[in-house]
Amino acid sequence: MSHTPTVTVHFSQAIVQAARRLDLPLPAALAAELSDRERVDLDRQDRLWDHFCQAAGDPLVGLELGLALQVGHLDTAGMILMSCETVDEALDSLLDYHPIVGEGGDFQVARHGDDVAVCYRPRYATRRPARVEAVLASLLNLTRWSTGEAFQARALTLSHAAQAAPGRYQEKLGVPVTFEADHNALVFGADQLTLPLVHANPALCRHLRGLADELLARLDDRSLGARVSELIRDNPGWGKERIADRLGMSGRHLIRKLADEGTSFKLLRDTLLREQAERGLREGRRGAELAEALGFSDESAFAKAFKRWTGETPARFRR
Repeated sequence: MSHTPTVTVHFSQAIVQAARRLDLPLPAALAAELSDRERVDLDRQDRLWDHFCQAAGDPLVGLELGLALQVGHLDTAGMILMSCETVDEALDSLLDYHPIVGEGGDFQVARHGDDVAVCYRPRYATRRPARVEAVLASLLNLTRWSTGEAFQARALTLSHAAQAAPGRYQEKLGVPVTFEADHNALVFGADQLTLPLVHANPALCRHLRGLADELLARLDDRSLGARVSELIRDNPGWGKERIADRLGMSGRHLIRKLADEGTSFKLLRDTLLREQAERGLREGRRGAELAEALGFSDESAFAKAFKRWTGETPARFRR
């Protein structure tokens, strides 16, 4: 059973920081939503990328973002990669811990003779070329940085067509770039695997791996109720069937699994909508506005539900 893919908020904040640095407008509400969460769902990440690319107007803005990413933007996984002893060890850690950065794609390492290819397969559609270029550019740049610029790549391959003049890619990346290839990959010689990392710290690396293992366990083993609650919180107007579809199951199966956890869709939804309604009324929001935001057909339906939850009308609660 799958759960809603997420991205570390640090990576999302890197996009917001890049927009500010380039003086690009982003919706204030969207940027504000990132301030109070550790993980960002892929739907919100899609919207962030879409606004960012549209505001930039430069087809290579993803490439630029990747080249500007720092270790801290990759959360605990970035610190692990930095503290490994060799490029080879860092690659193994990348395969293990990349979901901490984002669950929107997968890495695979392929070896053909003397060539090593770190392949990236995205699972998103929105602004895919820009995002893939950001991932591979950051991989190239941070590997160079972590080896004290000793790392030398042979090529970078992209499965999409060139988004700008091919010469611009070569100029920015410093390596040959092939387009419409079979894989999105960073390719280098096997001799680069033994390169030492300048910030290697085995004791720190072991400690961070323990923390990362716990984080991966939380990502993989969140209860169904927690995942349903997150989807309801972000999409209060969604019903049972749409929530179930997002989780890759039928509505009937969703109800059964929630019952196994001792809860129900109605209980989770009512609890979350009540919390949001009470918060909105305390903040002075109008009943009609809250009814629309919380997915009710009209203000009267919202008022009836609120009275069922709390025993009083929205107006009396506000007073």
